[in-house]
Amino acid sequence: MNVMTPKFGLGASVLRTEDDRLLRGAGQYTDDETRPNMLHAALVRSPHAHARFTITDLESAKAAPGVKLVLTQADVAELGDIPCLARPKMTSGGNFEPRDAPVLCKDVVRHVGDAVAFVVADTALQARDAAELIEVEYEPLDAVADLKSAQVEGSALVWPDAGSNLAGQMHVGDASATDAAFAEAARTTRIDLVQNRLVCNYMEVRSAIGEFVEGEDRYVLTSGSQGVHGLRDTLAEKVFKIDPAKIRVVTHDVGGGFGTKAFLYREYALVLFAGKQLGRPVKWTSDRGEHFVTDTHGRDNLVTGEVAMDENGRFTALRIKIAANLGAYSSQFGPMIPWFGMSMATGLYDIPAIDVTCDLYYTNTVPVDAYRGAGRPEAAYLIERLVDQCARDLGVGRDEIRRRNFIKPDQLPYHTAFGRMYDTGDFAGHMAEAMRRSGWDGFEDRRAAAAKSGKLRGIGMATYVEACAFPGSEPAYVELKSDGRIELKIGTQTNGQGHATAYAQFVAEALKLDYDRIVVRQGDTDDTPTGGGTGGSRSIPLGAVSVRRASQGLADKIKKLASDELEAAIADIELEAGEARVVGTDRAIDFAALAAAAKTADDLKATGEFKQDECTYPNGTHVCEVEIDPETGALEIVAYTIVDDFGVTVNPMLLAGQIHGGVAQGIGQALIEDAVYSEDGQLVSASFMDYAMPRAWDLPMFDFKTRNVPSTTNALGIKGAGEAGTIGAAPAVMNAVADALRPAGVTQIDMPATPLRVWQALQDAGFRGLS
Repeated sequence: MNVMTPKFGLGASVLRTEDDRLLRGAGQYTDDETRPNMLHAALVRSPHAHARFTITDLESAKAAPGVKLVLTQADVAELGDIPCLARPKMTSGGNFEPRDAPVLCKDVVRHVGDAVAFVVADTALQARDAAELIEVEYEPLDAVADLKSAQVEGSALVWPDAGSNLAGQMHVGDASATDAAFAEAARTTRIDLVQNRLVCNYMEVRSAIGEFVEGEDRYVLTSGSQGVHGLRDTLAEKVFKIDPAKIRVVTHDVGGGFGTKAFLYREYALVLFAGKQLGRPVKWTSDRGEHFVTDTHGRDNLVTGEVAMDENGRFTALRIKIAANLGAYSSQFGPMIPWFGMSMATGLYDIPAIDVTCDLYYTNTVPVDAYRGAGRPEAAYLIERLVDQCARDLGVGRDEIRRRNFIKPDQLPYHTAFGRMYDTGDFAGHMAEAMRRSGWDGFEDRRAAAAKSGKLRGIGMATYVEACAFPGSEPAYVELKSDGRIELKIGTQTNGQGHATAYAQFVAEALKLDYDRIVVRQGDTDDTPTGGGTGGSRSIPLGAVSVRRASQGLADKIKKLASDELEAAIADIELEAGEARVVGTDRAIDFAALAAAAKTADDLKATGEFKQDECTYPNGTHVCEVEIDPETGALEIVAYTIVDDFGVTVNPMLLAGQIHGGVAQGIGQALIEDAVYSEDGQLVSASFMDYAMPRAWDLPMFDFKTRNVPSTTNALGIKGAGEAGTIGAAPAVMNAVADALRPAGVTQIDMPATPLRVWQALQDAGFRGLS
C-alpha cells in the first residue's frame, strides 16, 4: 500500500529551504560582512602554558603602519572578567567558586593562547604585523598539562593561592546504600576508562564585529553564536556592567556550533570596547591555529566505574569516580558538564543505588566546556563499556545482560536514582530491532570468514538515553506582512540544523502556505524580547510547539479578517495557497489584501509559547561492526545500524542528517581525534597536520530507523535528536573494537583506537597471528 508523504507539518520530508541560498554562495557569515571605515584586530597570545610576563615595548606597535589602537589589561581594567555562569553544589556545602578568564591577562598567562594584548589597524595584515612588534618578556613557570599530573601532590599549580589544582568536588547518590549493595554483591565488575580531549572543529572559525552606535547610545555585536540573548545579557551584566538594552547582538549564518559557539569569548568584549574607543567598527576573525588554542575543548575525563550484581546478574548498585579537566579557567558552563553526565549515569538500566563522585581539576590547558552532548556522551560511554564488561565477567550474552537490567515498559514513568523521570520507551524493543537489522545472530559466521582473510572482526552495541529540551520555554512570534508573506521570529539559533525548514513546516501546516512565502528570522536581540538559544536539543521540542501554537493563532485571526471581508461565517473560511476562501465557492481574498484590511497591527500577529516542566529522553541502540588488519592496526567500520526512539519525527530527512553527523563525530572521538599536550603544556596536535578529523572514507553507510514511542512530557510527543548520534556512537564503536581484539588477547583499549594504538595493543598482548 502506498502511503502519502505529508507536504506540511509533522512527518513531512521537506527539502531544506535554506540550502539553495547556501549552495549558491549567498550565505551571510560574520567574516563575509563589512562596514564602512571598518578596522581589523589581532591579538598577542602567550606561547607559554604558564608564565609571568612584562610588556617592555608597545611603542613600536603603536607607530606601525595603519595601527589605530593597542590595548593591554590596564586599558580594559574597567571590564569584568569572562564569567563562569555555572555554580553547581560542591560536597563542601557551598557552590562552585570559579576562576574567571580576564579579558586581557595581567602579569600571568595560564595556557598557550592566553591573551596579552589587542591591536587594531586599518587591515588585518597590518594588525598582525603590529602585534608581532610588541615585545613581551616571559618568565616561564612550571605547568601541569594533564589530569593525572594535576592530581599529584607537589605538582605545578595553575592557581598557586588555591594550594591545589582541585577546583571542587561534586557528588550525587547514596554512598551508604551503594556500599551496602557492594558488600552483599554476588559479583562486581570494574573498568577504568579515558575520555579523550577533543577540539570542536566546526567549519566556520569564530569572527566578531564590534560597533558603538552614537545615535542609539548602544553597542552592536555581530558574531556567529548559538543564541544572541544569552550573549547579550552576559556581556552587559558581567563584563560591561550596563543595562542589556544598551547592547544589541546579531547572528546571521553560522557554520557549525556544537556547544562551543554558545559561549562568550574575550574577543567579543574587545571588539566592542575598541569600537567605542575609535568610533569605527572593529572586526576580528580567528584563524584555524588560533581556534585550536582559544575555543573551548571538550570531554577530557578519567573515570572508574564499578557495578554490583546479584546472583542473577541484576545490577544492584553503581559506583563511579570521575576526574574532570576544567582547563586553566572555569568556562561558562564548564563545571556543569560533568554534572550533566553524572545525572545520566545509570543509562537505561534499573539500578537502585548510585554513588557518583566527580573531582574538578585545573590544568594549564585551554578551558573545557560543552561539546555535542555535554556530559551525556561521557555517561553513555562509561555505562555501556561497563555493561559489556559485566557480560564478559558473567559469561552471558551482551544482549542478555542488558535485557535483564533494562527498565521495563511497565515501570514507566520511571524515576532514576538521580531523580530523572523517564516518561516513555521500549528499550528492549529497539535493541532487538537493531540486532535483527544488523544480523547480530549471524555474526560469528562473518567473524570466521574474516579470520580466513587474516582479519579480526568484532561487533558491538550500545544503548543510550539522553536528557534534552530542559525545562523552560521558547516563545514564537508570527506576523502576516503586507506582501502576504508570513514572518516567524524565534529566539533559538540555527547553526546548520535546518531550523528555517522545520519551523516553516508548522507555519505551512496551519496556514496552508507554500514554504517560499514563509520567512524565519533568528539571531537578533531586537527581534524578540527573549530567547534561549540553541543547545541541548531544545529548539524543536520547545520551539516547534510554540511555532505551531502561534501559527494556529494567526490562522484564526486571518480567518476572522476574511470572514469580515467576505461576509461569511468564520467556520466557512478555509486557507489555501495564500488565500482565504469561502468553502465550496470561488469567493476568496489573498493574504496581502487581508493585511491591508486589518484595523490594528495586532490583527496580523500571534504569539505561541509552550512551557515544559521536565526534560525529554530520547533513547536508542547502535550496533557497529568492525574489521581490523592485525599487521597494521588499520580498522574499517564495515556496518553500522541505528534504531532510535525520538518520540515523534518532524522531518525524516533533517533527522537522518542530524543522526549521520552525530555518529560521524562519535566515530571521530572513538577512532581518530585526540587533543594532545606535551608535559610543558604545548598543544602538540594544534593543527590539521596533527589533529586528525573523520573523513568520508572513515565512515560506513548507515542503516537508520526510528522506533518511536511519543513523549508524554512534550505537547507534540517530540523527544529531540540533535546530540543522540554522538552519544550512542563512541561506546558502540569501542565495544566492537574490544570484541574484535579480545580473541587476540587484548583486554582493554582506550579511545582513540588509532591504527598505532591498536597495533601496539596487539603487540603488548603477544599476538602472533590468527591460527
